[in-house]
Amino acid sequence: MKDEELLGQTVVVIGGSAGIGLETARRARAEGAKVILTGRDSERLQRVATELDALSTAAFDATDPAALERFFHGLPAAIGHVMVTAGRPPYGRMIDMDFDQARSALSEHLLLMIQVARFAAPKMKPGGALVFMGGTGARRPGIGLGIVSTTTAALPALTANLALELAPIRVNLIAAGFVDTGLSASLLGDELETRRKYLRDTLLIRRVVGPADVAALAVHLMTNTALTGATYDIDGGQQLVAR
Repeated sequence: MKDEELLGQTVVVIGGSAGIGLETARRARAEGAKVILTGRDSERLQRVATELDALSTAAFDATDPAALERFFHGLPAAIGHVMVTAGRPPYGRMIDMDFDQARSALSEHLLLMIQVARFAAPKMKPGGALVFMGGTGARRPGIGLGIVSTTTAALPALTANLALELAPIRVNLIAAGFVDTGLSASLLGDELETRRKYLRDTLLIRRVVGPADVAALAVHLMTNTALTGATYDIDGGQQLVAR
């Protein structure tokens, strides 16, 4: 029988009530971890907490700095790892966005990383891991992708610098391509099945990447203590396929 790699450790998942966050919590729980879950939807969060026998839950908007600080301040100083999946990609032409919208979009991704690092680090054990979510799909410029491209380019640099500042706490970034989640379904609507078929036909792995694939990588980044300051792509070879 394989040893449980997170046995006795506590994993906090910000955005843990659905999609990649939920699958990461499930995977961590299967590896013996105790999980603490946050999300915006209190009812959905409670259902998931019951399923996973979560240590605790908290319903709040992770992009609210005051709420985020209160959450971490209330935790015991014994956290093993933190996974952050909160937020959604902001699509739209930059020149059409008002400044408040653009500021909010940048804050939700860039400043959230800094805020989590600042508030979580004092509660984490040495060698613990902060794992953040980024993307690969906007590495090529495109109309409507300006903010997404900007954050996609900035997050690896931010990750590396946080790893230097927080050592021996480790910091890593997962850069995902298309992942078949509820969020993807809400963004694509009627085009979802067309996208799935295209990816099944063209990806090198001949299937669509799912939340469990990303969760497996996230847990690996928690358990492999030699990994820090880096960005790890997971897209089934999507970047290598001619568009």
